[in-house]
Amino acid sequence: MSTIPSFKNTFLIAMPTLRDLQFFHSVVYLCDHNEQGTIGIVINQPLMMTLDEIFHQLGIKTEAPEIGKRPVFSGGPIHRERGFIFHPTGTHWERTVEVSSDIMLTTSPDILKAISEDKGPKDFLVALGYSYWKAWQLESELSANSWLYGPASADILFRQPVEKRWRAAAALLGVDIDKLSDEIGHA
Repeated sequence: MSTIPSFKNTFLIAMPTLRDLQFFHSVVYLCDHNEQGTIGIVINQPLMMTLDEIFHQLGIKTEAPEIGKRPVFSGGPIHRERGFIFHPTGTHWERTVEVSSDIMLTTSPDILKAISEDKGPKDFLVALGYSYWKAWQLESELSANSWLYGPASADILFRQPVEKRWRAAAALLGVDIDKLSDEIGHA
C-alpha cells in the first residue's frame, strides 16, 4: 500500500479558476485525509440561515439572542442535513474528535444546547454538510491547479470575517490570490 502525505488540519483554498459554484472562492478545512479519501468542511460559504433556525428545528430555546443571529455555513454537498461544529480544544461533548491541537469537531446536539444557553465555547462555527474526495481525487485536483493547500489557522476559522477568509488563507502561504493568473499550465 502506498503511503500518502496527510493533508489533515490544512486549508484547501480554491484557485480563482475553480468555477464550481459549491467551491467558488471557498476555503475548506480538511478534517481527515488518508488512503480512503479526504473529508473537509467549507468554512466561508454562509447559508441563508442562522442558528436561531437550527435551535427552532431542534426545539432548543435560546437564552442568548445574539448567539442565535450567527450564520450557519454550507459545509459541502454531502449530507446537508448533518451538522458539524468546529470549536477550540478544551471541552468534549458527546461526539467530539480532536482534529488538531487547537481545533475540535463535534457532531452531537449537546453542544448546540450549551451554545444556546451561553455555556458553550465562545468561538465556534456551525456547518451543514461536508465535502468528500475519494482516494487520490484530491491529489488529482491539486495537480490540475484547482486548489492551493496550506496551514490551517484557528484565527481564520473562528475570528476572521467570512468575506476575508479566502484571501487570508492564501496569505498564510504568502500568496496574493487576487494576483494569480487565470492561465493554467505545467512545466
